[in-house]
Amino acid sequence: MFYMPAFKLRMRTSAALLAGAAGVTALGAGLMPSTASAATQSPQAIAAQVVPANQLASFNQIISHESSWNVHATNPSSGAYGLGQALPGSKMASAGADWKTNPKTQIKWAYDYMNSRYGSPNAAWSFWQTHHWY
Repeated sequence: MFYMPAFKLRMRTSAALLAGAAGVTALGAGLMPSTASAATQSPQAIAAQVVPANQLASFNQIISHESSWNVHATNPSSGAYGLGQALPGSKMASAGADWKTNPKTQIKWAYDYMNSRYGSPNAAWSFWQTHHWY
């Protein structure tokens, strides 16, 4: 019989569920055990813990297009900053004082922004597809 430690089984199961729910296998690539700290997790893995599975693919599309998942992404024209390209970037301070460097803070802010402005990441992605901004 094949034995797999429980945490590896959870990782594989979580990655498979994430890939299936999001339709994007790249999100599962950075998945870490649930005991890993935010500092060791990829932004995509953090997003998978914050954003509901049925909204994750849309959230991923927006963040991929806006910042390529670069926490320090800065738009040279507008000055928009971070994963969700907040303008000004200091808006993200509402989600935490560590907004400049912490992907979890930026993800929480972007998710809240998508919900408050559009109703959900899915609705924000629909808007983005038409306008190429959100």
